[in-house]
Amino acid sequence: GGEKAGSGPNGHTEGPAAEQRGGGRLRSCRGFLRRNALVLLTVSGVVVGVALGTVVRGANLSTAQVAYLAFPGELLLRMLRMVILPLVVCSLVSGAASLDTRSLGRLGGIAVAYFLGTTLLASGLAVALGFIIRPGAGASALNTPGLGLASAMPTSKETVDSFLDLVRNMFPANLVAAAFQTYATEYKMLLRNTTSGNVTWEKIPVGTEIEGMNILGLVLFALVLGVALKKLGQEGEDLIRFFNSFNEATMVLVSWIMWYVPFGIMFLVGSKIVEMEDIVLLVTSLGKYIFASILGHFIHGGIILPLLYFASTRQNPYRFLLGLITPFATAFATCSSSATLPSMIKCIEENNGVDKRISRFILPIGATVNMDGAAIFQCMAAVFIAQLNNVDLNPGQIFTILVTATASSVGAAGIPGGGVLTIAIILEAIGLPTNDLSLILAVDWIVDRTTTVVNVEGDALGAGILNYLNEKANKDKVQELKEVTVEAIANSKSEEETSPLVTHKNQVYSTTSPADPESKESVL
Repeated sequence: GGEKAGSGPNGHTEGPAAEQRGGGRLRSCRGFLRRNALVLLTVSGVVVGVALGTVVRGANLSTAQVAYLAFPGELLLRMLRMVILPLVVCSLVSGAASLDTRSLGRLGGIAVAYFLGTTLLASGLAVALGFIIRPGAGASALNTPGLGLASAMPTSKETVDSFLDLVRNMFPANLVAAAFQTYATEYKMLLRNTTSGNVTWEKIPVGTEIEGMNILGLVLFALVLGVALKKLGQEGEDLIRFFNSFNEATMVLVSWIMWYVPFGIMFLVGSKIVEMEDIVLLVTSLGKYIFASILGHFIHGGIILPLLYFASTRQNPYRFLLGLITPFATAFATCSSSATLPSMIKCIEENNGVDKRISRFILPIGATVNMDGAAIFQCMAAVFIAQLNNVDLNPGQIFTILVTATASSVGAAGIPGGGVLTIAIILEAIGLPTNDLSLILAVDWIVDRTTTVVNVEGDALGAGILNYLNEKANKDKVQELKEVTVEAIANSKSEEETSPLVTHKNQVYSTTSPADPESKESVL
């Protein structure tokens, strides 16, 4: 339009054209802002939060005042946790019911292989980095009470009991209780008098219910329920429709909560910075450990996972990840994979065009089962504590670390600090003292942020890969169907001409005249 306007005899019309161009640019700029408003707001929320925390730090707030400062952030966490239960259950039921059993089995198999493979890769990477960087070497003078976290020690738990608890939690005895309680084994010391007069103490495992959603049990139940509803056919359709609409309604709630995220994140980050103890002491003493963990996360999340995605789909992984900045910022601020799930499902469907059936089937499972970042952080912590105590790990112990980290990251709660308990399991498995865990806890809030980002990134790229494979399978199926129908049409013509049956029939009608009853009978 600009050329036409400018090509007038005196060139008078160039002004409006230039205006039009300017207006177009303004419009596209406005469109970009409208599309990415949430991303920009979320990122600026994090930045403003850091600034706010740094400014307020100087004011020496009391504990109560810090709690008030954290209040808007706490509200955000509560809202996100509120939608987790309906989101996980409904999305898994509708996801499992909408996929046919064959593709469900195929996709489920690929997903499990992907989750296990990436977690093992992450564990291996962490152990290798631990041996190269040696974060625990020369840090043994650290067991100072200055970090003030000795009280927050988790009790040691037998490795066998940890795995039995994991299996028990997969099959909750009470579904309603599973929404807010998890089964955990504790120990009672029992006094035993032996005949010779010696007194021995016996450690007896006792089952207890602890606070916290048993998301693993709910995931498994929802999946099986979805498959069962699909089996019912006509009868199950009403209930599937119910879960579908419940799911859609929850997603609408999520889209509303998403607009509160930037505000909540600002206060979450700000209050965390105000709460920090002596940060200089932490960084100087545990700097190598923090650096090694974050480097591991960076390599795994920035290089290995995108390479896997590229190898599987031949598409640009970074463009895919660019659409997920909001969930990543949420993960960074909340330190919780489960709390990031709502925004992740929303963004991956809207920005990256992943099929709803895939995202709603795979992301809730991923948020529970796939913890690449946690595996890196746990293996690094185990190697760090071994070096701290001057223990040289033998190949058997390294193998134990890898297997235990991969297996226990399945059961790690998707909550802030959920990984510290699993480190206790790993340390028990390789026979190291658990009293150095207070050091890990001291810097957990720093490392946990990148951990959670890598966790949710692994889930997202897994969903992307599965979506690609599913589309490819469907295309192949359509192609096959087309070929079959084309062949069928081609055959049907030739049949009319050459099929012996058809010609025979014609002959019957032509040869049998009413005057020749015998021949008619014989033909019949």
